[in-house]
Amino acid sequence: MATPLENHLIGLCDGAIDNKRKNPSTFLTNKIGGEPDRLPAVFLRYPSCSLCSSPLAHVVQVYCPLEASPYHRTVTVFACANSDCHGKCDSWKVLRSQCLESDIRSSTEGAWVEATAGQEVPMASTDWCDDADDWGVEEDSGETLTASQTPSTTATEAAPDVSCQLQSLSISTVEDPQVKGPIFQPFYISVVEESDFAWDSGMEHAQELLQEYEQREGATVAELGGCEGGEGERYEKTEARHGDAVFTDFMKKISLCPEQVLRYCRKGSPLFISKPPSDVKQIVPPCSHCGSSRTFEFQLMPALVSLLRIYDPNSELAVEFGTVLVYTCQSSCWISGSSSPMEEFAFVQADPDQKLFK
Repeated sequence: MATPLENHLIGLCDGAIDNKRKNPSTFLTNKIGGEPDRLPAVFLRYPSCSLCSSPLAHVVQVYCPLEASPYHRTVTVFACANSDCHGKCDSWKVLRSQCLESDIRSSTEGAWVEATAGQEVPMASTDWCDDADDWGVEEDSGETLTASQTPSTTATEAAPDVSCQLQSLSISTVEDPQVKGPIFQPFYISVVEESDFAWDSGMEHAQELLQEYEQREGATVAELGGCEGGEGERYEKTEARHGDAVFTDFMKKISLCPEQVLRYCRKGSPLFISKPPSDVKQIVPPCSHCGSSRTFEFQLMPALVSLLRIYDPNSELAVEFGTVLVYTCQSSCWISGSSSPMEEFAFVQADPDQKLFK
């Protein structure tokens, strides 16, 4: 469980991305679905499922530069949409890409197109890094400046608009015959601090969901949380149907914001949906490149599942999970000029109640 000192950031679905626009997002964009956006000089291919060899679908893209680091940093998560592969770690892939500001300038030199009058500016990203409290400053131009942008990336007098330059860096602009996986409808992700949520008059919906859960399980959260030392008869009466007290704690925690699709807290504590293996720390392998241990960075939440739908209404392809915990290299190792993303690790937990629907 998270400690009181940990400040988790919550990702929420914030409107559909208009696919009619040309290159509506960049690697600076936090988003669900769509196609991943590559960083300059980084060649990003769709990975394949280790279980069935099918090309994976892009699930989320998270722009998450680290404090005091000179690198732009984006993590992309992929998953297999075949039902036989649901809930299995081997059917997920996590790729981390980084680049310097100088890489952007050299890659976009001579390739940018000046924005026309009245052209809509792409939605800016949010800085997920530790202690980041600048969530965007609105200016008269309509652009949103993020904490990760420096004056050199936002000044207009000496250099072309970087947001316009970055529009040409989408993976879809790379002429590559690679096979792509299913494409989910894209949505922007907005970010809030978990501490912004409280049990007050504005949280009626969250309280209603918690009450529905308690009625369905036949006991209150307080009873479920305090049944360990009771007699066997009382335990049988108040135990949740899924038989997992960890799931009860999970539901209680997210009841403050049931709509959350992502939780971010690098080096923080993950929120397990079911009891993890006793050797979970040994299950997470060290970085395959530098050998450093991996640390928890963010996790995908159950509310995301209903948003992962492809455009074809006749297709039954989807991604099912309880929660997906993403672990990344603690030192975030990167060789300047590298053209390949670093592979990280995803620990997948299935929904404990999912077996009730099969």
